[in-house]
Amino acid sequence: MHARPHPELEIYPEKAGLLKILTYVFSAAVLVLVFVMRTVKIPIDWDVSFLPAVNATLNAFTAVALVFSLYFVKRGRFVSHRNANITALGLSVVFLLCYVAYHFTTDEVKFGDTNLDGLLSDAERAAVAGIRPWYLVILISHITLAGILLPFILLTVVRAITGKWSQHRKMARYVWPLWFYVALTGPIVYLMLRPYYP
Repeated sequence: MHARPHPELEIYPEKAGLLKILTYVFSAAVLVLVFVMRTVKIPIDWDVSFLPAVNATLNAFTAVALVFSLYFVKRGRFVSHRNANITALGLSVVFLLCYVAYHFTTDEVKFGDTNLDGLLSDAERAAVAGIRPWYLVILISHITLAGILLPFILLTVVRAITGKWSQHRKMARYVWPLWFYVALTGPIVYLMLRPYYP
């Protein structure tokens, strides 16, 4: 009988079905929230204007955790690799909570809106005409990939938890760079938008 790969890691193959169901339910719930928060605004009495900076910081730390994750797995340090991924996932969950809380309570900030009236005049649009296409490319790729990627991130984690190492590796080859891109472009979007926050 062959020894189990990575005996230092606990695995839970019996949880595979439940974890997949939870992955799909959680991903669907997040997707619904993201669509709803664009149209529904909840009035609150406290100031949440600090949340975009928090979100950018959480994204930046997620990117750092992902770099450590890659570093550790390349060196065969699988427990450290797992811990770095748990950190990245935990930071991403906190980010999601803060992101949803902010967008459910605050109007959208528009790139180039220098007078902070929530509208983009022709003059304001012209003033950022050179950089706006770059901003939109980064923003749209960031949002699109974040939306598509969530279930794949979770399924990659599920495959590790259930000990399906070869499937985990195959998925991670594609998921890791995309997740890293999303984590890295979050702070970039924030820094580009920062002059236009009220």
